[in-house]
This record gives sequence, C-alpha cells and structure tokens, in this order.
Amino acid sequence: MGTAVGKILAVTNQKGGVGKTTTCVNLAASLVATRKKVLLIDIDPQGNATMGSGIDKNAVSSSVYDVLVHRVPVAAVAQKAPSAGYDILPANGDLTAAEVELLNGSEKEFRLRDALAIERVEYDYIIIDCPPSLNMLTVNALAAADGVLIPMQCEYYALEGLTALLDTIQRVQQVLNPNLQIEGLLRTMYDPRNSLTNDVSAQLAAHFGDRVYRTVIPRNVRLAEAPSFGMSALSYDKQSKGALAYLALAGEMLRRSDAVNALPTA
Repeated sequence: MGTAVGKILAVTNQKGGVGKTTTCVNLAASLVATRKKVLLIDIDPQGNATMGSGIDKNAVSSSVYDVLVHRVPVAAVAQKAPSAGYDILPANGDLTAAEVELLNGSEKEFRLRDALAIERVEYDYIIIDCPPSLNMLTVNALAAADGVLIPMQCEYYALEGLTALLDTIQRVQQVLNPNLQIEGLLRTMYDPRNSLTNDVSAQLAAHFGDRVYRTVIPRNVRLAEAPSFGMSALSYDKQSKGALAYLALAGEMLRRSDAVNALPTA
C-alpha cells in the first residue's frame, strides 16, 4: 500500500453567481468537521474565498500568484483559516497579472499541478475555487484536478452554460489531463416550490444520473451572511439550514469515495 494522496477537486462554473465560492468555503469547513485535512486554493483574482475564510486579501505577503509565477512552494504561502481549521492558499488582484505572465511561461498549464505534486500527501482533500471564466487560471485548476465539482442554480440558462463547461472539460481531458472526471453536480440556491427548479432538476438527473448529488443547498440567509464575517456557515451558525446542507454534502462525498475505494480492482 503506497501513501494515500489527497483528492484534488476543481469547483468551477463559467457562469458567475452560482454559489461557487460559498461551496468551496463551506465544503472545506465541513470536511474539516469530519476530521479531514483540507487545503483550499483560491485562484480567483477577486479573492472572495480568501476573504470568506477570514483572511484579508490585501494584507497577505505572498499569495497563489507567487506559487504559479515564481514557483514558491505551497507550504511557504498557505495560511490557516482562523475559524474553520483548513489551510488556504490566498488570492488577490495580483493574480490578474499571473494570467498574462503565464501565457509566455513554459509548462504554463501545469504550474498548479506541479506545485501540488508534493502537497498531495499532506491533505485528504484539496479544493480549488476557480474564477467564473475559462482562462489560464481555470485551465491550471483543471489540469491539476482529479475531479470537477459543478455548482449550479436550477434556472432557465443553467443547462446552456453547462454545455459549454462540459465541452471545456472534454478538451482538457483530451489535451492536458486524461484522468479528469466530473465529480458531481451540486444544485445550489434550491427552492423546491419553484416548478422550473424541479424541471431543471429532472433534466439534470436524466443527463447525469447519480453524478447529481442528492444533497441540495437551499437559499439560506446565514449562508449569505457568513462571508462578510470571514466565516463558514458552520462557524457562523452551525444549526442553520445552509451549514447542515454542506455537512450533508461532505458526508455524501465521503460515502461515495468509500464506495469507490471498496470496489475490487481487476
């Protein structure tokens, strides 16, 4: 038995406002609550996951920019999220420059993958919060990841955006990362009273079957408030519907992972 390596998940959707950063922060906190060691990587220049983890993006001395552009080791840049217990690689506006600088670099799509090669044994899960666009940062995340977690709202244009994302994932599989899988689709801001929500849910189930998580994330005031306090919903109000939903998601992910690991190998 070799040393187990952590699973790397890219959380991405080219459409903004679907609960991507909320999912990263709260899933990371929920996995820590189940005694997993977690690294959250913020590769969105907006730095929302950094701020939502209680770290001032403008005050950090080094960030994921230094890892990608100057190849500074992850361990030298990672910080502990104050209230949630996971480690985070912070991001800020410097990352916008990384986008340009990487275009001329060697092995530009693999900077993140290479940086994580030695870190994988340190963590059970590495979660990457991607920018809401398909750029060199997102490509780095997809080239480094084992799985893609896609948060999405069940609304009219959601499926249209999903098609573009699936095309992107397929291209990355062909050219950069043949092992990349769709880990799962997560329905966010979920309102079961809305008939469109139910229609889109049914379409997702028809297309993706059991890759759609059973857990849904409801619209929840506490989930919306928590980031302004630099906290996960679990730290902010652990009884809130949002916190409980992400704990349920972590449980569902771990059960899936155990089921896969229990399969006999040929």
